[in-house]
Amino acid sequence: MPSPDEQTVTRTGFPRWATFVLIGLGAGLLSGLFGVGGGTVIVPALVAFAAFDRRMAAGTSLLAIVPTSIVGFLTYGLAGHVSVLTAAILAVGTVIGAQLGTWLLARLSQQVLRWAFVAFVLFVAVQLFFTVPVRGGEVEMTASLVAGLVGLGLATGVLSGLLGVGGGVVVVPAMILLFGYSDLLAKGTSLLMMIPTAISGTIGNLRRKNLDVRAGLFVGLGACVTVTLGSRLAALLDPQVANWLFIAFLVFLMLKTLQDIVKARRSAAPGA
Repeated sequence: MPSPDEQTVTRTGFPRWATFVLIGLGAGLLSGLFGVGGGTVIVPALVAFAAFDRRMAAGTSLLAIVPTSIVGFLTYGLAGHVSVLTAAILAVGTVIGAQLGTWLLARLSQQVLRWAFVAFVLFVAVQLFFTVPVRGGEVEMTASLVAGLVGLGLATGVLSGLLGVGGGVVVVPAMILLFGYSDLLAKGTSLLMMIPTAISGTIGNLRRKNLDVRAGLFVGLGACVTVTLGSRLAALLDPQVANWLFIAFLVFLMLKTLQDIVKARRSAAPGA
């Protein structure tokens, strides 16, 4: 049986490059709409449709996130929906937190981590349901806000290292709920924050040969086509509607994690 790298047609029936582009189109739309990197879509899609193992899929996804985040950040930035200082503070915390998360990864049960993520997503979704983001206005950068953003960056990095989730899933709702950022400013800033993290991770994966460069470029190309569309759509949507869509996205992630919990439990059962 040929390896994934040798196959010319994926499980979708399309050529490999076309499958990668299609995955990128979907990931880019969600990335622009929600301010997330798109890895929550790219990784399972590469595993399901292109026969990637999860580690290679994660590395390839990180490469695709680099151009996606750049285009998304520029789109939000041109509309004035990016705080460079906030992104820089978050990025510092994220880089440090990711190292701690990687250290904890070898010491904590994956099942415990998955349940913790389900609880976290459920809590955020409930809080967002009763919150209406306020668009417009400025957020004053105070000492307490800086301290809070550093803490948020650290928590985001830890969760990214432990669970492999993109920072936007954590950062966007936290900026809205905890610090009063508008939903558009939170999404644009989140995309900027991801750029240095994704570049750093991609360099590491290249050294470890833990990614498919061609696949990552095709996925990234597809994502760049639709990320601007997602960003524009986010600006056109009513804030409450945008909130509900983000809640639906979080529920999807929660259900997917629950599915992983069930699969892991079945695999661990005697005679599996």
